[in-house]
Amino acid sequence: MVIQWFPGHMAKATREVKEKLKLVDIVFELVDARCPLSSHNMYLDEVVKDKKKIIIFNKIDLCDRTETAKWKNYFEKKGYTVVYTDAKNGNNLNKVIDKAKEELAEKIARQVAKGIKPRAIRSMVIGVPNVGKSTFINKLIKKNVANTANKPGVTKKQQWLKLNKDIELLDTPGILMPKFDNQEIGKKLSLIGSIKDDITPLDDVSLYLIELLKQSYLENMNNLYKIDVTADDENVFIMEKIADKRFKKIGGDYDYDYDSTIKLLIQDFRTQKFGLITLDNYNDMINEEVSNEN
Repeated sequence: MVIQWFPGHMAKATREVKEKLKLVDIVFELVDARCPLSSHNMYLDEVVKDKKKIIIFNKIDLCDRTETAKWKNYFEKKGYTVVYTDAKNGNNLNKVIDKAKEELAEKIARQVAKGIKPRAIRSMVIGVPNVGKSTFINKLIKKNVANTANKPGVTKKQQWLKLNKDIELLDTPGILMPKFDNQEIGKKLSLIGSIKDDITPLDDVSLYLIELLKQSYLENMNNLYKIDVTADDENVFIMEKIADKRFKKIGGDYDYDYDSTIKLLIQDFRTQKFGLITLDNYNDMINEEVSNEN
């Protein structure tokens, strides 16, 4: 399976980000706390370059906090400032603003020393689709000024939004990487809804989800579907066990309703039926990163 999705509007959005960077003081990049490395757009890192940036682990209420804490440490070791948020419930949002003021304190102090009255801090909000940028902005501003939906591609254009006299926010459309060198990243982004389902091979994505679950959250999957599988079982076999439990066979003895089971697996992940899960396994991905460097 090869997932590629970088349509024309994303290329346009990327150009606009480059154009507006000179107007902003700091960048807020939202990532999904369930896959913080996979949803971190390294391509936008190249665009943003040396501009100050805070990485916001959003949807922290949905993830495996022990695993995600390893990723927080990973980003901080690389020099990033990281903040956990739960934008949907409005948790920890003010800490982002406090961190932005800390990051820009020296710049503001220099302006004051020169007799320049500091203007409002201007921040650009970026990230891949469906990580919660618009919800984050709406909760900060306490108004529904940015369109939201649990699907990619809702924000169509950039817009400046005023939080208060101290902070202005530039909302931007979600931007994916132009290509996925690691196809597992594409599958994880599909699971969190960053890529539209109608252009995604959901059968491969659902089998990949089974692989992740059986390696790290096997008990969660067994408990949810009332099955008894092991990490050694084949993924297709596990899918058939789930189908056998949840759907009547549609034909002969071995004719399973795969389509319904595929949809069920993905929907159950997106509605947190498996519990608190982090898709990016720290040890596996770091070992792979080291292997690629050698």
